[in-house]
Amino acid sequence: MNFNIDLKELARRESEQVEWKENGDDIKIAEGIVRTISAFANDIANVGGGYVVCGAKEIKDEHGFPKIQYTGLSANKLKEVELKVTKYCQNYVDPAIAPRIVEIENPENNSTRILVFVVLRTRHAHVYRDGETSKYYVRIGRETKEARNGVLRQLLTEKQEIEYFDKRTNTRATEADIDILVFRDSMQEMGLLFPEKSLEDYFSDREQIAELVSPLFVRTDLDGILHPRNFTLLMFGKKTSITSKFPEAYTILSIYKGTDRSEQTAERYTLTGTIVEQAKRSIELLNTQAYTAFDKTSSKPNQVKYPMRALQEAVINAIVHRDYEVPEPIRITVFADRVEIKSPGTLHWGVDKEKFLQGKASPKWRNQSFAYLFNKLQLAQSEGQGIPTIIRTMREEGCPEPIFEIEPESLTCILPAHPRHQIIRELQEIQDKVILQKYQEAKTQVLTLLEKDLYNFRSLDLYCEVIAKLKLPNELYNFLETKKLDFYLVNPSTLINIAEILASDKDNIKYQSLANRALSVAMSGKIEEGQIAKAVVNLKKIGEPEDVIKFASESMLKYPNLAHNSTLLEKRATAKMDMAKKCIDAGRDRNSNPKTKARAWEMCRQLLEEAERDLYLALENAENPSEKFFIENDINFLNRMKNISKKPSNK
Repeated sequence: MNFNIDLKELARRESEQVEWKENGDDIKIAEGIVRTISAFANDIANVGGGYVVCGAKEIKDEHGFPKIQYTGLSANKLKEVELKVTKYCQNYVDPAIAPRIVEIENPENNSTRILVFVVLRTRHAHVYRDGETSKYYVRIGRETKEARNGVLRQLLTEKQEIEYFDKRTNTRATEADIDILVFRDSMQEMGLLFPEKSLEDYFSDREQIAELVSPLFVRTDLDGILHPRNFTLLMFGKKTSITSKFPEAYTILSIYKGTDRSEQTAERYTLTGTIVEQAKRSIELLNTQAYTAFDKTSSKPNQVKYPMRALQEAVINAIVHRDYEVPEPIRITVFADRVEIKSPGTLHWGVDKEKFLQGKASPKWRNQSFAYLFNKLQLAQSEGQGIPTIIRTMREEGCPEPIFEIEPESLTCILPAHPRHQIIRELQEIQDKVILQKYQEAKTQVLTLLEKDLYNFRSLDLYCEVIAKLKLPNELYNFLETKKLDFYLVNPSTLINIAEILASDKDNIKYQSLANRALSVAMSGKIEEGQIAKAVVNLKKIGEPEDVIKFASESMLKYPNLAHNSTLLEKRATAKMDMAKKCIDAGRDRNSNPKTKARAWEMCRQLLEEAERDLYLALENAENPSEKFFIENDINFLNRMKNISKKPSNK
């Protein structure tokens, strides 16, 4: 640390490294300074220590930004503060601290001085004792705070006052608490089981299963019994042993149908056993949430709701890096629009929060043994790759950015669903309202979706369905005209629905014209086989007979299965009968010359012959009595037309 102190440079530094004090002669202020000095020496943020500057205070400038005002200390006051603080550092702090003391001229008043206590990071965890309490202090942002719970454990672990949790000896457990079959299978899966060694060889306080992993057991001096380390028990222990020794080391996975917990829980799983079993079971259950939505209108038709890789990494991170001394389970909650994975224990103090949120933080382990063994099991990424992988895979799949909520006692990873799946959920809600005949509510909701994406064919289809239920072709017409919908950007099946609704008002020429245009564009595109019959029905209502015949014939050639479709056959037949009527009119026209009349009657008989074949084939393939009834009526009418065609007028 630099002892050539530049006050301007200090003023620009992060506040976690600098504390400004106007005075220090008061006992309470002096005690506060010493607590801050102990916090700088503890240096849980690993910034190297810090500075306590006496004779200066933070104020706000005219714009409200922080500014340092140098009030300074007189010679007597400076000596008094120095003696009091150094005395307290010796008497109240254990191990005692001897900060470096630097006097600097006051840049705003040369009759006073600025006193700076320079505190270096030490390898000890310093406790502050004032005769009544013993507390450890750390710097959290701009403040000096007492280290409690996970923060205290982290401090003591970093200073090697206590072992890391995973490597600690569990004196309440013995060899009997280890499941030998689980251990064998795991060792085989990790590729760490060697034929020259028996399983018993690994049950030792000397033998390591891998270079970076401590021996599985520790032999105590008092009883000579082998006791497993915490990682041994949690990785390879019997389910009952883990539950009794670590009652909170389990996972709760809940699946809600809605977007919050107010809705009834559809499914709930309590996952116990080894942490490997919990991880695998969690991933297996979450697999069902990573399903694919298909959208043929998109450049990327297959879209998963959540990238499976991101889900897996989030689960493994929660299990491997959680604080097992926080008495809470891991909670995985699946909502309709997101997955939340809450891990007990806050972010490791050695990790920079901002870099962590960007996926650029240097790796720090809370449980190194778990991280190493999960990597060997191919469940975890290599060092420090978990968070970057989550961020990258979510981005690559077009999902919203993951959200990380860092709380004092927990860390939650939130994975939002892909937008396509969020829309699907809303569409399902609208569909439910249609089923329940809440048409106005459904219409309002679907119009909101169309404001966001006018060309979402599912939304357009639902809108058409609602309009059809309400029998409001005028609203559909106004919507199409106002939005200036480009029919060439709309799904053909949707255009068929639009045409059908508009064509229902036979007296409105504008509606009929727009319906005809929608149907023409639909037929020029790629219509699904199942929609062709519907298109022909609507074309028959508003189109010319020639168009119906042409479209039906081309569809039958394209899709051989439709060659026996009773609807297509019947509509093509009646279209030919319509053309035959025109031929009869031409044959009866007294103003036509004989050749034209003869040709008209010939065409009429040919069309009726073709129509007759279609109708009998349609009757043969019709599946319900109602359809057969209409076809039989068509045949009767055709027979009357045939009789007429046999008696052409010679006039």
